[in-house]
Amino acid sequence: MDGKQPVAGASRTASGKPWLVGRERGPAATATLYCFTPAGGAPGEYVRWSDDLPDVQVWAVQLPGRASRRAEPPYRRMEPLVDALVEQVVFEPPFAFFGHSLGGLVAFEVARALRDRGREQPERLFLSSAVPPPVVLTGPPLHTLSDADLLSAVERRWGPLPGPVRENPALLEIVLAYYRADLELFETYDHRPGEPLDRPITAFAGTEERDTLPIEGWQAYTSAPFDPHHLPGGHFYLRAERRELLRRVAASMPGTRAPRGQQ
Repeated sequence: MDGKQPVAGASRTASGKPWLVGRERGPAATATLYCFTPAGGAPGEYVRWSDDLPDVQVWAVQLPGRASRRAEPPYRRMEPLVDALVEQVVFEPPFAFFGHSLGGLVAFEVARALRDRGREQPERLFLSSAVPPPVVLTGPPLHTLSDADLLSAVERRWGPLPGPVRENPALLEIVLAYYRADLELFETYDHRPGEPLDRPITAFAGTEERDTLPIEGWQAYTSAPFDPHHLPGGHFYLRAERRELLRRVAASMPGTRAPRGQQ
């Protein structure tokens, strides 16, 4: 569920769009992909996807409380975050949502809110290593731990933080604050039952997650086609298998070609 490595200098906030970070593609794009980051994640990784998707405007959602928005208080509850996204972001059609882990839950709830408010909906949801609702927690909430215990829990679950982060107390404090806010968002998430979406859902996970992450559960949340896929690896398969992942994303995006190098 975590972003593991903050990426700096790879993106910029779009003019007049504080929620969106990316490389402005302009009229060359035939569709837009809005990407929601995992817990502790930064948008730079998604922004680089635009190098491989020639027809897609890729926007990474930049949450308050980090990077260019660090001075703003972070969201710690799902409902206010979803309300803010729906009220303040204009999602330009045709578009799709991609969300990894926590980002998948946010994407799903934003799609539901758009539908319920009569707004334009995404053509498809790509949900990556995201736990289908309802979320069932085991053990004490991580967001309530001390910084030292939170660091241990994060690294135990998702691997060590980068050396430059661990060795810089000020930077480590910032990164742990990202995790704490995002984990609170996840651990207090209260799914409200409703009608399934009428948009297709493509669910991804790593092969090493087959026994621990039942992505097939997402089928209950759509009345449209459902496509589950397992790609080689664990929770961060989307890095090692990025080319194959983007090939599958491009194949389902409206009016797009295959990623560069696969045409």
